[in-house]
Amino acid sequence: MAKAIISAGICGFTTRVTARQDGRRCALSIESDCADIQKLAAELKQVDPYQEISFRGEGPLTFRAFKKCCLHPACPVPAGIIKAVEVAAGLALPMNVSIEITKTEE
Repeated sequence: MAKAIISAGICGFTTRVTARQDGRRCALSIESDCADIQKLAAELKQVDPYQEISFRGEGPLTFRAFKKCCLHPACPVPAGIIKAVEVAAGLALPMNVSIEITKTEE
């Protein structure tokens, strides 16, 4: 099992993901303050971990479902979901990720 807590940024929304390997599939539990991510959670109950880590074929179901439910392509939640799936499936080791954003004058 793997868990991810994703703080999306300026919107202030937090998403909690639990991924559990279940045979060849990975079961997902997604809870979020964001209405769009709640729609995504309703569609994304389980995924094939090998499909999630590749753009071959149809690509990750997470990104396809996200495109239908959410309007903000810079949202880090889909990447966080896929990272949790990777760890739950034994395809990656658990390691925190981060994005630091600053605005500078040229």
